[in-house]
Formats: sequence, C-alpha cells, structure tokens
Amino acid sequence: MVIHLTLEDYLALVRHARTVAPIEDCGLLGGIVEDGAKVVKKVFYLTNTDHSEEHFSLDPKEQFAAVKELRAQGWQLLGNWHSHPASPSRPSEEDKRLAFDRQASYFILSLAGGEPVLNSYHIDKDKIATKEDLHIGTY
Repeated sequence: MVIHLTLEDYLALVRHARTVAPIEDCGLLGGIVEDGAKVVKKVFYLTNTDHSEEHFSLDPKEQFAAVKELRAQGWQLLGNWHSHPASPSRPSEEDKRLAFDRQASYFILSLAGGEPVLNSYHIDKDKIATKEDLHIGTY
C-alpha cells in the first residue's frame, strides 16, 4: 500500500522527535484511504509515558483524545509512529511483538547517524515486517 505524508508533516515530525531525544517520541496517524492509498491528514504527537530511550507507551488519555478528534474529522486511524533515537528505521523485536493491528502502518523515524530516516511498515500476524511505499511530499 502507498502512504502519502506531506513534507511539512515529515519536517515537523523530525523536529518534534529531536526535541524529546534521547527519549523515544511517539504518536498516531489520522487520515483517509483514497484510491487504494493511505493519505495522512494529521500526525498526532503523544507523550511516551515510559520516558524510555528504548521503548514507548502511548498516553491513554491523549490517545483517546486523538481518536476522538480524527473521528470528528471523518478520518480513520491509519497507524502509529515512533522514533528510534539511536537505532535504524526498522521494527525492533519488541515493536513486532507489540504490533496487534494488522491494518495499521507503523512509521519508524531513525535519528541515528546523520540524516533522519523515516520508513513505514506493515506487520502481519506472524510478526513479519514488510516495508511500505512511503511518499513524502505533495499529494
């Protein structure tokens, strides 16, 4: 599946993740499915209640508020995102183990090394992660 994210949202996501690093940043993705593609309309920034450099838990109250907002807009929950401040943009074993929504896209933003790297993954019932086709720019 193709996923579209605006350049503005991508840059804001990178800025936000850098401000909370070395803690993992996290949130949700709301939008629409159109012509077989996911179109992100809003990136929700949620608190990592674990305050950890190696894993995250979404704040339940913020998560509920985000889902309420996206439903009010007529959008769907497309997936979630989190940062890897010091590791590559690929799902860790913990990420795969905790991936329960088979329809969700899992965005992982790596801040390791020089330039940030954002990838999106589908994680199936057997916990196999497949990279999705992420387009950053105008749609």
